[in-house]
Amino acid sequence: MDETNIVRVGVVMSVDEAKCRVRVKFPDEDITSDWLPVLQHYGAPVSVSAVSGHSHAIHDTYTGGGSSDAAGSHGHTASLAYWMPKVNDNVLCLYLPLFSADGFVLGGIAK
Repeated sequence: MDETNIVRVGVVMSVDEAKCRVRVKFPDEDITSDWLPVLQHYGAPVSVSAVSGHSHAIHDTYTGGGSSDAAGSHGHTASLAYWMPKVNDNVLCLYLPLFSADGFVLGGIAK
């Protein structure tokens, strides 16, 4: 890769989930990358699904008053997952602007 090709779109050819990396084919030059790490977004938003079961009390520390949302009670189930592309997914890759530098997969691109 030269410095004019530091941002590239390619197609995933191989996936190594254990090491969180992929090999990507760049069709414009008909070349396949070495293993590229897939960036993860640790601390990403958590998905929450509604479950009945508890209420939240709101306490006003200024006036000492408060209220409860007992009528709209709800619960929370949270999960945080990481993302890995699949074979044939389109991905956006970033290479460091150095000769023979390493690259990274930034994310997927919808087809």
